[in-house]
Amino acid sequence: MPDDSVLAGHDPYDLMDAEAARLDAWFSGLEGAAWDRPTACDGWDVQDVLAHLAFGEEYNAACLDEDIPTFFERYTSRGATDINGFNALGVTDRADRTPDELLDEWREACARTRSELRGLDGGDLTTGAGPYPARWQAWHLASELATHADDIGVPESHDEAADRRAWRTAFARFALDEMRPDVTVEAAPDGGTLVRAGGAEAVLDDPELTAAVNGRLPADHPLDPELRAALSALA
Repeated sequence: MPDDSVLAGHDPYDLMDAEAARLDAWFSGLEGAAWDRPTACDGWDVQDVLAHLAFGEEYNAACLDEDIPTFFERYTSRGATDINGFNALGVTDRADRTPDELLDEWREACARTRSELRGLDGGDLTTGAGPYPARWQAWHLASELATHADDIGVPESHDEAADRRAWRTAFARFALDEMRPDVTVEAAPDGGTLVRAGGAEAVLDDPELTAAVNGRLPADHPLDPELRAALSALA
């Protein structure tokens, strides 16, 4: 079992609320060509990212409703065999919707997820991988919202920056402990995080660690390719 003590001092439900509010405010102010701007998600513009977020709420609803088999059948019957296939269909299915329609869909569904998941705190949630602590799922969802906010360029205020950096670094370390047990993670003597996998090691600062764990390191970053792959736990 991963050690979640690294997450102490942060409430994942509050973080979900904050990240959803940041996204909602940003989306609500976009007009015209702003929806067509490219993002850090290869091949997706801003509207596609919103469509992806709306699709993600389909999965969240299936977890809350304990109806995962129906969700999987809906997409595997159309050829989806992995997460990329599911995501592609989820975005394609919403290609004919307007940004306002997508925003309404995502806003309502995300509000339900955040409210009901908070109500499950201390217990488990049914997921595609089986029962999973609701609190940990909230961490994953807060991280996903934050990552996609960065993907589309949602500005970060000075007051938000330090807290976002702290909790995202903490969750990156937790995610490695949970999903990449072969990766050694420890505080570096002079700051940052020392990571080791196989025969490679590196010291990453907080933004680099978060980017690496979310598969968002720039292509020209000098990190060893095998170590980069090992760290990409949430991509």
